[in-house]
Amino acid sequence: MDHTTTPQPYAAPLLYTPDGTPYYAHPSAPLPVPAQHPVLPTVHAPAPLAPYVPAGPARDPWPARLLAGGIGIGGAGLGVGFLLQTLAAATTGLGLLVAALGVVYLLKNSSGGGRGGQGAVNVHVNVSNRNR
Repeated sequence: MDHTTTPQPYAAPLLYTPDGTPYYAHPSAPLPVPAQHPVLPTVHAPAPLAPYVPAGPARDPWPARLLAGGIGIGGAGLGVGFLLQTLAAATTGLGLLVAALGVVYLLKNSSGGGRGGQGAVNVHVNVSNRNR
């Protein structure tokens, strides 16, 4: 096993000029003297907009209108389809809920084998004999 130490590589310090340009400072070479010039921010002018040309008889964008109409009709059809599907699911759920509540009501209020004196048919008999 080698116990000798190997020299570590030298990392040159990184320095910056006043305008923010990085440079490496080597101890063997003299440091460069940066040129003192002001750094102006880059200003981009907005591009001129194209003039609006209304659609006339010579330039009728019928393919764009057909495409927009088809996309609009398709989107409306999908929206109506989703609306009807949601409405059907809601009414199905509501119908099942009403049916379940009806079954619970019938089970609660029905007489089980004539108990409780409540029957499905109430009969009242009043007999009077007038021919005596």
